[in-house]
Amino acid sequence: MDHLLEMADVLSGIIWGPFVLIPLLFLTGVYLTVRLRVLQLFRLPHALWLAFVRRKEDETVEGDISHYQALSTALAATVGVGNIAGAALAIGIGGPGALFWMWVMGIFGMATKYSEALMGVKFRRTDAKGEQSGGPMYYLKYGVGGRFGTILGVSFAVFGAIAAFGIGNGTQANTVAQQMNSVTGVETWIIGLILMVGAGAVILGGIKSIGRVTSALVPIMIIGYVGICLVVLAANWQALLPALQLVVTSAFTGTAATGGFAGAGVLLAIQLGFARGIFSNESGLGTGGIAAAAAKTTQPVRQAMVSMTQTFIDTIIVVSMTCLVIIVTGVWQVEGAEDGSLLTSQAMTEGLGAISPAMGSAGAVIVALSVTVFAFSTLLGWSYYGERCVEFLGGRRMVLPYRLLFIAIIFVGSVANLDSVWLFSDIANGLMALPNLVGLILLSGLITSETRKFFNHKDWRNPDVIMDDVSK
Repeated sequence: MDHLLEMADVLSGIIWGPFVLIPLLFLTGVYLTVRLRVLQLFRLPHALWLAFVRRKEDETVEGDISHYQALSTALAATVGVGNIAGAALAIGIGGPGALFWMWVMGIFGMATKYSEALMGVKFRRTDAKGEQSGGPMYYLKYGVGGRFGTILGVSFAVFGAIAAFGIGNGTQANTVAQQMNSVTGVETWIIGLILMVGAGAVILGGIKSIGRVTSALVPIMIIGYVGICLVVLAANWQALLPALQLVVTSAFTGTAATGGFAGAGVLLAIQLGFARGIFSNESGLGTGGIAAAAAKTTQPVRQAMVSMTQTFIDTIIVVSMTCLVIIVTGVWQVEGAEDGSLLTSQAMTEGLGAISPAMGSAGAVIVALSVTVFAFSTLLGWSYYGERCVEFLGGRRMVLPYRLLFIAIIFVGSVANLDSVWLFSDIANGLMALPNLVGLILLSGLITSETRKFFNHKDWRNPDVIMDDVSK
């Protein structure tokens, strides 16, 4: 087992090192940003309006769930343990500068997410049950085309189906069980059983059931968590500006050793910022295209705009809240900073304790509840991603067995020793991202032309107009 872990560590170092995925993620995001003329910033207000004000399209159009439900499913899958434990881990090991590189990953990642969603809708197919199925496996096979496109598509589907058990299941369930056990004393197997039954009831209902639950759950959990973080930042407002300055300066100079913190170099900050950035918002991973493909829409570009807001919300808002709370309270410098969820708990306790001792004692409970809700929603989103991958590989008959296995793994993940699960999750994420990023680069011309045709249409701002000449 030790030998296997050593090999996995070497493989992760290669994939997430300075010569493979990090430059590919960055350069793909930059390349798409340039070709799309910084669309993620100029069209963000309209995208947010479509997502949260307009919300629905005509119920008669093709698709399984609304714009908003597709977005909430993607947010449910991404706003999880990575936003609390993963982001904190990046700060605890890589220093405050890691947040800056998560911002960079988030901004350029919005262009990547937009492209994934656009292609996901454009190349989606209807499965044997009449549901929409799309994502990188489809736009790689049918968009890139040929034997190479098929190899890329199959590779993504295989890695995606496997990765769902790590990033979207084991890490989530295990963190919930450990957090709730530390706060309540309830045995991890009991927590795992409750989590399995609750998630299973939703997962077995398919994407429509997932869409209904996530559309109600996601706004509550995000607004609640961000609100608590804002309270902590307000209580420590004098440290906020120095914290932001530290984030920027340490991103380029590294962080000197202070207190219990061992210090970190620039490369480590970049590596952890990018790795945790993609773990958190999944831009470049391809999963956004799977959720987008289920949306009721006639326009791939319109849904792509909605989908890119997920990266903005996840990284620029939620991840920033977690990291800034940790930095302004100073807990990132203490011993044990390598434990992400513990670091966030300490930060909440310190931050709320500055207001009143009673609020400070609630810090660990707040983090435990946040982890539980975030992880529960992630289980729902990733179960759908995984089932779409196996549907691509083996047809509709594979969906129910996969769902049942996914539900069972929730319990296993809750009670198992998963010390190395983050390592294997990073590897699986990287192996998913590689064929997807290659495909997006090859399809960038199509992405650009589809986008320009849409925005050149005189009625592009009016979602009630079905622009058939653009969608074909």
